[in-house]
Amino acid sequence: MQKLYKNIPETPGVYIMKDAHGLVLYIGKAANLKRRVSSYFMRPPSSNQNLRAGKHDTRIQKMVSGIARIDIKETDSALEALILESKLIKQYQPPFNIQEKDDKSFLYVAFTNEEFPRVLLIRGKDMQTSEDIYQYAAGPFVSASSVREALRIIRKIFPWNDHQKVIANNTNKTNNANKPCFNYQIGLCPGTCIGKISKKEYAQAVKNIILFFQGKKEKIVKNLEKEMNTASKRLEFERAEKIRRQVFALSHINDTALLKNEDAPAYDQPASGGKRIEGYDISNISGTNSVGVMIVFSNNKPEKSEYRKFHIKTVEGQNDTGMLKEVVKRRFHNSWKRPDLILVDGGLGQVNIVKDVLKEIHILVPVIGMAKGVKRKRTDIIGEKPLWVSLQTLIRVRDEAHRFAIAFHRKKRRAGFLKKS
Repeated sequence: MQKLYKNIPETPGVYIMKDAHGLVLYIGKAANLKRRVSSYFMRPPSSNQNLRAGKHDTRIQKMVSGIARIDIKETDSALEALILESKLIKQYQPPFNIQEKDDKSFLYVAFTNEEFPRVLLIRGKDMQTSEDIYQYAAGPFVSASSVREALRIIRKIFPWNDHQKVIANNTNKTNNANKPCFNYQIGLCPGTCIGKISKKEYAQAVKNIILFFQGKKEKIVKNLEKEMNTASKRLEFERAEKIRRQVFALSHINDTALLKNEDAPAYDQPASGGKRIEGYDISNISGTNSVGVMIVFSNNKPEKSEYRKFHIKTVEGQNDTGMLKEVVKRRFHNSWKRPDLILVDGGLGQVNIVKDVLKEIHILVPVIGMAKGVKRKRTDIIGEKPLWVSLQTLIRVRDEAHRFAIAFHRKKRRAGFLKKS
């Protein structure tokens, strides 16, 4: 079997497995083609090594036994491999790709048919073919985590609108009557919330995103370079610099987080590291020196190297739920390991605000809250506690988040006092 993969390069790309008749059996992507493809031909783990081995491994072995040829298509990045994989799966409908999934369970990246289109991640079962709803849909995508990471990377290059109500402004001047959204402040919204971008300019940005999902990166770069030269000739140096940064980003795609999911062995491996619980807390005095924290427990023990601190940037006054919303949004704009459970110190309001953030960014993670009751003499669980975690562990997570938040808040207050004195 080594002859099938010994000459495959160690580069990102897509591999196409075929049988003796040329029928495409399976299409996959990889950050390292040789490592990924060779893993299919390694001996599968025995049952005493892998508690999850079963139908998946049997299916893989059946597929491998029928492989007579492997074609490859190299790409510049794992992100582009993900998009090419989707395109080829749609074209060939390989039996071992769709055997355990039907069209309704695949994911699609859809562009709404609005004046300022939004970019949504939806399941096939929720797809509506009406042109009144979507102007274009890319997919199918198999891995939810991979396509979410892909969207995160692309949005940094081409920010898009996620507001149903926008302010059209063809003069490209900010409408000060509205406050810019959080995503605008971190460079992920082009300013449709404050009338910062014209309909024409936004339409071009959406066109570039669609072209990227069609695998036409070279065409995007060519068009952008033409725009950059035109802007320079018109002495629009700020716009020319913005386009230059986009061209550079397209040529140097940083998909490190995406790569982490690409080189796993073909056979299932037992989970490692235990369940990850993230606890969040906010600390301030009457809305001043406001901070938020995230602490992490794994295997029922604190993982202090994973703790994170947040200086509140976008919320003023006494608004703990607004501050929690900012912290959770900023947390999920990073490529940190995904939690198995989120715990917030608070009641239904705090739980709902976190759920709203997760729904907005299409991430499914259980969220529960812990409140101390009306007389603060008991611990009430808001939401459904997973069976795998004990109440004692949740109390420890809540208390540790509170301790960490108080310590951070005191340090910030002290620093502010010393600065004034």
